[in-house]
Amino acid sequence: MTDFVIYLGDVITANNIMIENASLYWDEAISPARNRGIPWASVFGNHDDAPFEWPLEWFSTPGIPPIRCPPTTSSHSGEEECSFKGTGRLELMKNEIKNNASFSMDGPRDLWPSISNYFLQISSSDDPKSPVAFLYFLDSGGGSYPEIISSCQAEWFRTKAEEINPDSRVPEIIFWHIPSKAYREVAPKSGIPKPCVGSINLEEVAAQEAETGIMKLLRERTSVKAIFVGHNHGLDWCCPYKKLWLCYARHTGYGGYGNWPRGARIVEITQKPFSLHSWIRMEDGQVHSEVVLS
Repeated sequence: MTDFVIYLGDVITANNIMIENASLYWDEAISPARNRGIPWASVFGNHDDAPFEWPLEWFSTPGIPPIRCPPTTSSHSGEEECSFKGTGRLELMKNEIKNNASFSMDGPRDLWPSISNYFLQISSSDDPKSPVAFLYFLDSGGGSYPEIISSCQAEWFRTKAEEINPDSRVPEIIFWHIPSKAYREVAPKSGIPKPCVGSINLEEVAAQEAETGIMKLLRERTSVKAIFVGHNHGLDWCCPYKKLWLCYARHTGYGGYGNWPRGARIVEITQKPFSLHSWIRMEDGQVHSEVVLS
């Protein structure tokens, strides 16, 4: 039974979408969780609000592109005008959080245009006020602005973590889309030798453009157990880094590049004693790459 779903970015490929309101596609992408009544949270990736890319084949001999609007479907009424301006992060998020089952947030205004920065508390079933773990979600940029977790975001994390978990007693788990440069440090050179665990290591780590302090903060907090990212469809490993783990999810959706078999990373939290257990479940039900992260 799935208790919670986390969409780790690139929910849509906005650079291929030419309608005015891309939230229609976003709603469609998250509908499996919504239709099953499963709560979810999301962070943005570099494709979610990327500018539209004109396909070269659209251009006729004189160089005038024919306008091709989406056909009328159940998702698109046909009334929307063709638009190439894209749908911004804030608009996408404001539309998503209208769903009662969404736990996503549009984050502190002073961090905008970085939007998906927030935390959630996992509570004990015996005592809702007693935290079992804190989940932190950070917007790693890309698309409409640089691929980076800024120093302001790092400071927001530091301040919030010290406020709600001052003694680092409660475990913390971190989620964002584009891997930090630390992922390059631990990336297996060939295959996936121990202590790393995974099944595909078929491309190089495509890291953020710069490191501005977030990794230093996470390394120094004893309560941080693991970081989970997406972005690289040909990677699904977890590797230890200092005292925590750096993990990839698994390419789950039907969009994006690559033809690797689809799957999802499962994370299981046990309360007493606390443990963080993870594995990959493939679309055909096969399970592999089990690892204990804490």
